[in-house]
This record gives sequence, structure tokens and C-alpha cells, in this order.
Amino acid sequence: MTIEIVPGAWLPVAAILGLLVGSFLNVVIHRVPAGLSIVFPASHCPACEQKIAPWDNVPVLSYLWLRGRCRHCGVRISARYPAVEALTGLVFMAIGWRFGQTGWTLAYWAFAAALIAAAMIDHDHQIIPDRISLGGLGVAMVVMPALRAGHGLTYRDALVESAVGAIVGAGVLWSVAFVHARVSVAMGRRFAHWPGEGEALPRPMEPDYWLWFPGLGLGDVKLLGMIGAVLGPAGVLDTILASSLVGLVLGGAQALAQGALGRPFGFAPAIAVGAIATLFLPPLWILELARGL
Repeated sequence: MTIEIVPGAWLPVAAILGLLVGSFLNVVIHRVPAGLSIVFPASHCPACEQKIAPWDNVPVLSYLWLRGRCRHCGVRISARYPAVEALTGLVFMAIGWRFGQTGWTLAYWAFAAALIAAAMIDHDHQIIPDRISLGGLGVAMVVMPALRAGHGLTYRDALVESAVGAIVGAGVLWSVAFVHARVSVAMGRRFAHWPGEGEALPRPMEPDYWLWFPGLGLGDVKLLGMIGAVLGPAGVLDTILASSLVGLVLGGAQALAQGALGRPFGFAPAIAVGAIATLFLPPLWILELARGL
């Protein structure tokens, strides 16, 4: 599958589309955690609730024109709105440059949009909505095998690759979280935030024994399952390693900024950075990097 656009216009078109998608992602990031519709009501100022006119809703430019304030009530609008739009525009343009006018680009645009939304929601609320992770997993299991089939793989083999990638992605992080929880209990740590309110580890016949862990949630596990379905087994392993490095940097930066270690923070931003970076790097690149050290 190819997309026919004048070559010189391709990257600007990709960037503009990314800006528009980024504007929509702001709606998703704000409304989905609150259980609100992403369609109704129309975009409006959260302070005065006045409907935002189309000319005041142009990605990035309207924010700059209005100097970051609502036209009606003058309340300051968070700079994160244009930041998300600009980030999405840059990512879409980079993907368009890397994969050209192909079906892979369309698939990876949707993939990147889901990752950006999940990252921002997890940053704000420490949750990853199932409609993003599991919904993305379902779509990936249909779309990615269809794209891979014919590129040296039969459809069946491509389907197996996506399924194995999903299992590896979810399974690796689940295993790490499971072992971490058991080691923590063996060393005397209590589950301060699990539903039992400080009780010791739940018994093996209880669902919480298998499905609840301190520090990491099932949202991260399901998100990596989606990533594995898109990138395959090698790609999701690269993502896990890269996101671990990014997570160390982000966690350290947060500790320095807040003056404390151990405060909870969403891991999805690190996962998203690792997954998007993996799109531009060769398979198992981190092993090649280690060999060169």
C-alpha cells in the first residue's frame, strides 16, 4: 500500500496531520480519564465553558496568537496543549520521513498517537485506560499481520509474530513485577497501597496475588502487550530495555526536582519514548551497542 502525495509536500503534510491529531489527543488526554465523551460537547474553555471557535483552535498558532489565554475570559491556558500538538507533529513528520508514503506510516502514526495519549494520561493520573492498551492490541493484531504478510512472511506467520510479540511484551514486565513483589515481601515490605490496606501478600488463590504489584501496574503490562503486537518480539525487547534507561533518567530528574526519592510516577512516558525510538533503530540495537562498549 502506498500513499500518493507530491514528494516535496509529503513531510509538511505529515507534520500538519500530526498537529491536527495532537489537538485531538489533547481532548483524549483530558476527557478519557474522567469518563467523558471525546465527541460531545465541542471543545470549550475549562474555566468559562465558552465554546472554542474553529479559528481559535488551530494547533499551536492559535495559542501563540492569543498569547496563551482564553479569548472570552482571559484565563491562562496550559502550555502543554501546544506542546502535545507540536510533539505529535514532529513525531508524525519523523515517521513519514522514515517509512515514506506507505501503509507502515499510517499504522505507526496510529501507534505513536496511542503512545502519546497513554504517556500523558499515565503522567497525570498513573493509569493507562484499557481502551488505549487493549483497544490498540486488538487493532494491532488485525493490522500488523496484514502489513507484514507478503514481506517474507505468510499471513499466518505474521499473525504468530504479533501474538508472540504481545506475549513477550506483557510477559516480561509481568514477570519482573511479580518477582519484585515477592522479593519485597520476603524482605519484610508490606503492601501499603494494595486493596488490603497494609496487609501482607495476598494468598495464591486470590486474584490480587497474581494481578497486583507495588510500583508497576497492569496498565504498563497491557501497554507493552500492545507494543509487542506492533513491533514483534525483538522490537518489544528493545523497547523494554530502552524504556528502562529512559525511566532511570526521568525518575532521577523527578527526584532532583521534587527533592525526594521513591515518589510514584507513571512509567508509560518512558515506555512511549522507548517504543517510538525503536521505530528508527535496527532490531536488537541495544545488543550491538553493548558489543561496541
